[in-house]
Amino acid sequence: MSKCLVAQSGGPTSVINATVAGVVKANQLNPIYDTVLGGLNGIEGILQERFVDLTNMSDYENLVLRQTPSSALGSCRYKLKRDNVADFEKLIEIMDKYDIETLFYTGGNDSMDTVAALSEYAEKHNITNHRFVGCPKTVDNDLMHTDHCPGFASAAKFIATTALQTWLDVNVYTRQEVFILETMGRDAGWLAASACLSGKVDVLLLPEEDFDKEKFLAAVKKSIDEKNKCYVVVSEGCHYADGSYIAAGEAKNDGFGHAVLGGAGKALEEMILSSGTAARCKVQDLSTAQRCHASEQSLVDVTESFNLGMSAHMHTADKNFTGKMVGVRRVEGDKYDVEYFAIEANKVANFVKGFPKEWILDGYAGICDEAIAYLRPLIEGSPVVIYENGLPAYVKPYFMR
Repeated sequence: MSKCLVAQSGGPTSVINATVAGVVKANQLNPIYDTVLGGLNGIEGILQERFVDLTNMSDYENLVLRQTPSSALGSCRYKLKRDNVADFEKLIEIMDKYDIETLFYTGGNDSMDTVAALSEYAEKHNITNHRFVGCPKTVDNDLMHTDHCPGFASAAKFIATTALQTWLDVNVYTRQEVFILETMGRDAGWLAASACLSGKVDVLLLPEEDFDKEKFLAAVKKSIDEKNKCYVVVSEGCHYADGSYIAAGEAKNDGFGHAVLGGAGKALEEMILSSGTAARCKVQDLSTAQRCHASEQSLVDVTESFNLGMSAHMHTADKNFTGKMVGVRRVEGDKYDVEYFAIEANKVANFVKGFPKEWILDGYAGICDEAIAYLRPLIEGSPVVIYENGLPAYVKPYFMR
């Protein structure tokens, strides 16, 4: 038998480590590989031959790893470019050197592109002793074909909970006030839409619908006139019809050429105050908290993330299994359930699944019942959290050891 390698890339989530735990546990139960290696800091670290042995992870460490937020193996924003042949050659040489048969790569859209690119290179050069498998994760929930992405549900639960709790806080005062909650979501509005699970959102702004300043101010005024309050949720990627972002700050330096956004909430605050629509605004940008708040994990989310890792491992018992992503498919029926399936990574990479426009209500009024029905089961349940010294226990990041 040979070795397998599991690595992480892109932005972390609160359940990304559960997929790693699933791969490790699956190999302990059904040892397809002699050794399970962890690649530190994704492709970037693999090219530097930085590995850790995860094969004999204890049951306790495996449990704690599942509740550990962020990427315990470290992440990267390293773009594996198809015209940079040297990277491909070096990576194959390293896999040969360490007798690594299979690379499990956990990440979002760009990570699935890495899986696709490596598989294409291997096929083109008749390399049959190395395989590449994608395991999806992204809080943005914007990967095609999979019903939803591990990591999204826990972020959605945190956002909906925050919306409910901040709404309660804002309403203790009789004064007129607009509260603005800003979420992540450069290209897709899934995270912002999840705030509607609280039942408290008055105005919802998503990237899927062009921003109209006058329409927005009218919606805010309507809420203020009716109840002296207005609860606004905005996705960071909210933009005008010409594609320009309403965000106050914008750059393109995340390593993949994507705009790094921030400030949409503050931009809305300025519009509201300068127009006299309301006398007072408060802005809460959830920033990094929405993707790393592991004590708010959804039980459904962490369980599915772990099971997906196990499923990906089991799929590779088939020596022809490569170039695919293992996704989640919802099973029809009265009770929520899922199954795991495989699809070619190149059918996922470089595509974005937006929040369905038919689920968006007119006048920035939120989302429809069908959307709520899709979202609600994903945030159900809370795992039993292991605590140490009053705080959630976590695995010391492997890249810090």
